[in-house]
Amino acid sequence: MSVRAKKHLGQHFLRDENIAKKIANTLTLKGYNKVLEIGPGMGVLTKYLLEKDITTYVIEIDTESVEYLQANYLNLAPRIIEKNFLKYNLNEVFNQESYAIIGNFPYNISSQIVFKTLEMRDQIPEFSGMFQKEVAQRICEKEGSKTYGILSVLTQAFYDAEYLFTVPPSVFNPPPKVDSGVLRLTRKEHFDLPCDEKLFFRVVKTAFQQRRKTLRNSLKTFNLSDNLKANVIFGKRPEQLSVNSFIELTQLIENDE
Repeated sequence: MSVRAKKHLGQHFLRDENIAKKIANTLTLKGYNKVLEIGPGMGVLTKYLLEKDITTYVIEIDTESVEYLQANYLNLAPRIIEKNFLKYNLNEVFNQESYAIIGNFPYNISSQIVFKTLEMRDQIPEFSGMFQKEVAQRICEKEGSKTYGILSVLTQAFYDAEYLFTVPPSVFNPPPKVDSGVLRLTRKEHFDLPCDEKLFFRVVKTAFQQRRKTLRNSLKTFNLSDNLKANVIFGKRPEQLSVNSFIELTQLIENDE
């Protein structure tokens, strides 16, 4: 029995054992003793996680994949969560414990997986996995680049992001139309922001929605004082600002009289 890849779930099954092992080995196993794999499919990555000195859980929405895993990975069966990662409250499984996240992520929800991870960062010291290459690069990109954007700033506010290696389409069934990229996120020692977090998210998202404009123009909805708008930072475009500059910008807006 094998599992049919379903287009509506964005499934592309990895066939290359060496790459699966390499992805499993991106975990440092520091600061946690549990790992959650998202979208295990037929378990090509799972089998290498099960060899490690760590407790592996998997979360899978595809009933066919769940049945395959239950039949072929008997030891894993009690830790197969048949739920939608984006909608499920993982504290039902992990309580307040720390765990890493790993996976060959479906392209169509990969950014949402990152955003949910940021919400749960108190419990997730490490995150690694495979994305569409350009999304992986965007997450890891630094200021000054055309691809630097919302995903880059919000992720790097809380995690150190490393682009690790590129994976060609030929090692998947069915092959995607683009290259894939594997990255690792390591949570920063200080992962609480020294500014209002909701405001920070709003500032970053609003700034990049009109990325070609200067901040003076793109942040008009914040009703800033003329005094604040005279600050040189408002003459810049969003991709010119580092993560720390966005934090400083948020603090300035917070304290604007």
